[in-house]
Amino acid sequence: MKYGFVKVAGATPKIRVADCEFNANQIIAQINEAEKNGASLVVFPELCVTGYTCSDLFLQSALLNAAKDAVKKIVFETAELDIISIVGTPIALRQSLFNCAVVIYKGKILGIVPKINIPNYSEFYEARHFTSGKDFDEGLFEFNGFDNVYFGSNLIFACRQMPDFSFAVEICEDLWTPESPSVELALSGANIICNLSSSDDVIGKAQYRRNLVKMQSGKLICGYIYSDSGFGESTTDMVFSGQNIISENASILAESKRFTTGIIYADVDVAKLSSERRRTNTFPHKKDNFVIEFDMNLKRTRLSRTFPQMPFVPADKTDLANRCEEIITMQATGLATRLAHTGIKNVVLGLSGGLDSTLALIVCVHAFDMLFLDRKNIHTVTMPCFGTTKRTKSNAQLLAEAYGVSFEDIDITLAVRQHFSDINHNESITDITYENSQARERTQILMDLSNKYSGLVIGTGDLSELALGWATYNGDHMSMYAVNVSIPKTLVRYLTAYEAEKSEGILKNVLLDVLDTPVSPELLPPDNNGEIAQKTEDVVGPYELHDFFLYYLVRFGFSPSKIYYLAKQSFEGKYDNPTIKKWLTVFIKRFFSQQFKRSCLPDGPKVGSVTLSPRGDWRMPSDASVNLWLKDLEYED
Repeated sequence: MKYGFVKVAGATPKIRVADCEFNANQIIAQINEAEKNGASLVVFPELCVTGYTCSDLFLQSALLNAAKDAVKKIVFETAELDIISIVGTPIALRQSLFNCAVVIYKGKILGIVPKINIPNYSEFYEARHFTSGKDFDEGLFEFNGFDNVYFGSNLIFACRQMPDFSFAVEICEDLWTPESPSVELALSGANIICNLSSSDDVIGKAQYRRNLVKMQSGKLICGYIYSDSGFGESTTDMVFSGQNIISENASILAESKRFTTGIIYADVDVAKLSSERRRTNTFPHKKDNFVIEFDMNLKRTRLSRTFPQMPFVPADKTDLANRCEEIITMQATGLATRLAHTGIKNVVLGLSGGLDSTLALIVCVHAFDMLFLDRKNIHTVTMPCFGTTKRTKSNAQLLAEAYGVSFEDIDITLAVRQHFSDINHNESITDITYENSQARERTQILMDLSNKYSGLVIGTGDLSELALGWATYNGDHMSMYAVNVSIPKTLVRYLTAYEAEKSEGILKNVLLDVLDTPVSPELLPPDNNGEIAQKTEDVVGPYELHDFFLYYLVRFGFSPSKIYYLAKQSFEGKYDNPTIKKWLTVFIKRFFSQQFKRSCLPDGPKVGSVTLSPRGDWRMPSDASVNLWLKDLEYED
């Protein structure tokens, strides 16, 4: 439960209809199994103590009394286990019978939640037996020897030691109605919704059920545990598949194989859910519901949940191709809209033969094709100087020729040397002045060419470089429209690879060679073999690590210690812990110190959930202290 993760479980036991003792034993066995596997919360199906399909047997005192005894047995025999269990059972109260969820922990019943929406259509006829629990809030009452048991549909259960671990209950049909109880429960603070269900299967229903759970968790920014009845229910009129689903904010974390019994597990990040709700200011807060607090030891278990090394890149190849096409189209549409709005028919692009400028060229070509503009109005310029290699210069020219765009070769060596003379800088000192003089000279040429051609200077810098401040202020940092501004470096590579897969001949070959070229600003002289000597990742660290850090810092506001915890698991076997911590420290320091560059970014299209635009996506004072973030990471091992 450290760092906000709660391991939860959805269980479907094998049952026998109306055999409460047998069912209790099956439930107890699964509670033990779930606790042994590190779960802190396990949810069982609707009416699992008796079986959902008891029909008129629900009106038999023998069954109701046996159910009460079975619940007591479950409570007593799991009293030493550090896990909350929620089981479904019928409960007679006053002159009514309710379909209930009993919340059990440490030998006590924390509360009983009745079902609100009682279906009485198609194959369902629950109203024949059960009363709606809506507006029936009994408060404290005595249940089968347990005193001070809360009964009501408005209960929220919250852990004192971890307030973000809060949950509430709705039962089966409650989810399927237009006004689901989970809406009010989530607005009142429940981060996890537990659904005890007995949803029979018909053709097509499984996908609908999956989408329903997924979307409810997204709409409510919550974790959703859906536990369904399975093997053992009567097949007189229905078949039950035990389709258990655990979802978190519109993502399916775990799902059982249908027509089986057993337990599924998932790690729900309740701290992230609370952060997302705070971030989404249209998510209101209500105080109508009753909160029951409980004490629970915060146990540390290894996460079964995986976090991809490249969170910006879809893991599935089919999804990746579709995503790449969508992103390039979005980038191109943004540029095309700007060109159409201004009436400008020319663009100027510094083409280095590296990844970022290659992607920018791809976007320009797509935008011009959208507007049926002549590609010759895309003016690409290579500006070789001290660090330029034959490989990158050649690739720049080949790319321009393959795409049919205009190309110029302007050697800036003499201009930069004149500038060194003007500022009295010794060329043999290859320091930051040496590097940035080249970058700013290139930008000056691009800006002047934009005046010459009445065009826009297209920025090539990507999101990862902005996060690290790896850009020359008023050099490559500046443009008139920055098409890559929200594309992280790891995704730049995949977008370029996608374009290469669709291409043929020389274009395909040169795109593949660009992908194989080390990332470099080429501001320092090549090595003795004429190869790139200045490799960006040797200086600032691996971009795959930085993109991982960036995603979780900006998108979810995770602390550095939590990011480090996740990175250790995700990159295990690839980077050792000291290496991860080293580059995370570098990332944090640079992210804070380089904010001033992000505060004056040019326009550019937002295409993902993580961007650093100062016009709404990321606002941060340039003078903020980094100390809290570094201190948070300091003692982590």
